[in-house]
Amino acid sequence: MKLVIAIIKPFKLDEVREALTGIGVAGMTVTEVKGFGRQKGQTEIYRGAEYSTNMVPKIKIEVVCPADLADSVIEAVQAAANTGAIGDGKIFVLDVGQAVRIRTGETDDTAL
Repeated sequence: MKLVIAIIKPFKLDEVREALTGIGVAGMTVTEVKGFGRQKGQTEIYRGAEYSTNMVPKIKIEVVCPADLADSVIEAVQAAANTGAIGDGKIFVLDVGQAVRIRTGETDDTAL
């Protein structure tokens, strides 16, 4: 199993969610976060307002999927979140040792 973490621009969330649903992803966790990378303090447009800041609002998406689906998840997120502009985000992939569904006790791939 793999944990795919994507940091994207907030206005791209719906497109990424639709892309992931289209390839069979059953669930994801979404968190509003702030951070910075190469765009340090550059002007950003967020919800129609332009501002300059050191910490830029982003969305973090976490998806746990079977290892054979990870490449498809990465490609779907990259295609849907890409604007071609600086600050489009990053994707990280980690190994997951175990997953347990609390309600039923199912483990690993069946818990997803």
